[in-house]
Amino acid sequence: MTRDAIVDAAAELMYVNGVAATSVDKVLAASGAGKSQMYHYFKNKDELVGAVIDRCLELILGNQPAIFELREWADFDQWAQEILAIQSTPKGPVACPLGNLTGELGDDPKLAPLLDNAYRTWESHLERGLKSLQDQGKLAADADPARLAQTAMTCLQGGLLMAHLRHDITPITDALKIALDHLKSHARP
Repeated sequence: MTRDAIVDAAAELMYVNGVAATSVDKVLAASGAGKSQMYHYFKNKDELVGAVIDRCLELILGNQPAIFELREWADFDQWAQEILAIQSTPKGPVACPLGNLTGELGDDPKLAPLLDNAYRTWESHLERGLKSLQDQGKLAADADPARLAQTAMTCLQGGLLMAHLRHDITPITDALKIALDHLKSHARP
């Protein structure tokens, strides 16, 4: 439980204030943990950031249960609706936690690969769904599911960024429509 409390406190502080402005002492104060507990679980701040990246991905995927069940084109529509539902809450549109971390840490040679892996994990669920469609003959045989998943993620991330910046759901709504239209342009009856 203490490890989870440390990671959750760090994730919240890093989301709001950024990684650079989030000291270990601030994390410990927010989590109620002591330094010995912190260093029992994490050798250094970079290891803690790695755990935060994992937690962010876990929370993101937890808010998109349809992503685990992508077997039909309608399932992709459901996935997009889940994202829009999150962005349509009174707190929304919200920045993507992984996007925030990538903006700050994308050039860090130790942490950038962890962020890339998180995105690739997220994309892998889209890719798996597209491969399922391809296996059923519902996606063109020459379509590249990995590249299509990457394109969908690119649209999603750009839409999330602009929606958050402008406090307007329109950019993410449009970005998801563009992504789905592009995916479905490779559909076969």
